Amino acid sequence: MSKHHRDRSWAPAPEPLPEDIQVIDDHTHVASVVPFARAMDHEAQTKGQAPVPVYDVDQLLAQAQAVGVGGIIDCGCELPHLMTAVQMALDHPGNVHAALAIHPNEAVLHGHRGVPGPDGLPLKYKPYHDTSFEDALAEVHRLATQYPEQVVAIGETGMDLFRTGEGAKELQREAFRAHIALAKELNLPMQIHDRDSHREVIETLLADGSPERTVFHSYSGDAEMAQIAREQGWYLSFSGTVSYKGNDGIRESLRIVGLDHAMVETDAPYLTPMPYRGRTNAPYMIPYTLRAMADTLDVPIAVVARGTRATTREVYGI
Repeated sequence: MSKHHRDRSWAPAPEPLPEDIQVIDDHTHVASVVPFARAMDHEAQTKGQAPVPVYDVDQLLAQAQAVGVGGIIDCGCELPHLMTAVQMALDHPGNVHAALAIHPNEAVLHGHRGVPGPDGLPLKYKPYHDTSFEDALAEVHRLATQYPEQVVAIGETGMDLFRTGEGAKELQREAFRAHIALAKELNLPMQIHDRDSHREVIETLLADGSPERTVFHSYSGDAEMAQIAREQGWYLSFSGTVSYKGNDGIRESLRIVGLDHAMVETDAPYLTPMPYRGRTNAPYMIPYTLRAMADTLDVPIAVVARGTRATTREVYGI
């Protein structure tokens, strides 16, 4: 199906996990799923396709629970969305936990310091970007200390040299370093966003000393990078990309680090696993990614579910 005619409907619910297993979505943006689905519905109706239902946060969490996804770590990584993630955790105690940071692409927009990157997109400043990066990060610190039961990680931070040009590279690195220091200060795990910047991210972690629990969210590296991660004791979180045809390096990386250093995530509303790539992602899709991981390791899906659950609980203390 061409993009013009692509299916915008929700993917069918996967087969539920065994009743005694409740896994955790290590990294998601549930609040963003709602407007994303709304946009899919608008596109579908514009193209003469059937309407796409738009579910609210409570419905999305219930759909996840129904297939064995008993918890999520919701990531707030733009200044206006920090409290959104915390509030979701307050509203759903024990089910939703928050990770907070200023995203690498956002970090250089604060104070209007951005430089266009290889993606060719124009810079788009919003009113909240008038706030300096330092003040934005101070809000991350404030919320993490004010809500210690809800905020379980600093993230997503890191570097993204696809969206940010060479002229802002060191600004982005300094923002990453500030998050590393904050994660250490608060003794929290850190979730890394790493796009077209594997070397720079690893160099920075090794130079500054990585937090005790460092997680590469939606891991996109190769086997060589996975060997470094294994040596350093870093964790890899796998999204739907582990199911994509060309990603043998990601699958080999899972074999290298093993389940005691692997987690599963959606990064919803993006990175929907096969065979539903291109549709809206949400936490209920986790079992599809677990299946791809199980096929990679040649073990039953229950083994992967239990392994990722144990690792996630150990890393975040939840």
